[in-house]
Amino acid sequence: MTRRLETIAELRSWRQGLPAGPGFVPTLGGLHAGHQSLIRRSLDENEHTVVSLFLNPTQFDRADDLAAYPAVLADDLAVLERLGVAAVFVPSQDALYPDGFAYRVVETRLARELEGAHRPGHFEGVLSVVLKLFELVRPRRAYFGEKDWQQLELIRGMVEAFFLPVEIVPCATVRDPDGLALSSRNRRLTPTAREQAAELYRILGRAGSADQAREALGAAGFAVDYVVDRDQRRLAAVVLDGVRLIDNIPLKARPPGGPENPE
Repeated sequence: MTRRLETIAELRSWRQGLPAGPGFVPTLGGLHAGHQSLIRRSLDENEHTVVSLFLNPTQFDRADDLAAYPAVLADDLAVLERLGVAAVFVPSQDALYPDGFAYRVVETRLARELEGAHRPGHFEGVLSVVLKLFELVRPRRAYFGEKDWQQLELIRGMVEAFFLPVEIVPCATVRDPDGLALSSRNRRLTPTAREQAAELYRILGRAGSADQAREALGAAGFAVDYVVDRDQRRLAAVVLDGVRLIDNIPLKARPPGGPENPE
């Protein structure tokens, strides 16, 4: 049975009983197959796994985006029970932010670009809550998806900068059969937009350059925030039907035809 921990005291008491650091998967909730792949990886590699379900308000730059995020706690708990997760941490906002977010983690380089440029304050919220959760859970390993590549790089950098004793384990992006990267935001797409959204992955793979991909995405009906090639990856953010989607692919294994050659 999955142990439900709602307070910091309960989490610390549970953590003290473990012989070694657990595997840890921090989430906003709204668990989908992508989250479940991270959890399964942790279950395979650790004696105990804890998952956090916390819809972190400090990483949302728009109130309507936060309000639209799927809050399905009962469904999430059922998923964790079925997978055999040892514990789930479901804290309140007051518990994690007793200071009202007066203290926060600020990265001054990468966090100001790409997602950071389009979503002011987003990564301050992400890094701050992840640092808090690492301090509370004290995991041996923590699992993050490669779909959020910039987030992954920033968390790796934070771990190195603050000498945190946790191994960051990157996990491959999970996609629907048509190539669309799984995301909780996909639920907000209309059926027509959902079909169109698969073109994001296909275009990123087919285009010979970031500029060509940007042009092709615009022609396909996407509002493009950015497409850039860096560190052997092509990263993109677009808006479709009012829903913001991000994706990235490794350039050295770029799928020439789209999802039939997945990452």
